[in-house]
Amino acid sequence: MNKNNRSANIRKLTTCAMLAALGVVLLYLGSMIEVADLSMAVLASLLCVFAVIEYGGSAPWLVFGVTGLLSLILIPQKTPAVFYLLFFGYYPILKEKLEKRPRVISWVLKEVIFNIALVLILVLSRFLLMASDAQPILLYVIFAVLAEAIFPLYDIALTRLISLYLYKLRKRFRMK
Repeated sequence: MNKNNRSANIRKLTTCAMLAALGVVLLYLGSMIEVADLSMAVLASLLCVFAVIEYGGSAPWLVFGVTGLLSLILIPQKTPAVFYLLFFGYYPILKEKLEKRPRVISWVLKEVIFNIALVLILVLSRFLLMASDAQPILLYVIFAVLAEAIFPLYDIALTRLISLYLYKLRKRFRMK
C-alpha cells in the first residue's frame, strides 16, 4: 500500500469516526431535550448523507452502525436512538440506491420501507419503551397518519439538502 493510499484511508477513517461521534452527541442532545428527540435523529441522519456522498461503499453503513450502537449504550433516554436505528439512520443510505430506479418504483419502495419502520417504531414505543398503557390506540393511529403525511415532505427536504450540499457547500469542504 503506497503512502498516498494509506493517507487517504486514514483521512476517511478519521472523518467517519468524527461523523459517528457527532451523531452520538446529537442523539444525546435529543435525549436530554425530550421534544427534540425526533429532530436530532433527523440531524444525525444528515451525517450519513455526508458519508454517502463523500465516501460511499461501506463508510455510511459504518457511521450508521457505530452511531446507533454507541447511542444505545451511552444515552440515557433511548427514543432518539430508536428513531435513528429504525429509520432515520439508514434511510439516507438506501435513498441513494432507491433513486436510481424509475420514479414510481422508487416511491413505492420508499413507502414500503417507511411503513415497515413506522410499525416497528410504534410497536417498540408501545411495548419496549414502556409507554403508558393508558394511552389509547387512537393516539398511535393519529401519529401514523401524521407520519404518513410528513414522510414525502421529509424525503423532498432531504433531496434539497443533498442538492444544496453538492452544488454549493461541497466546494467549501474541499473533500474532492
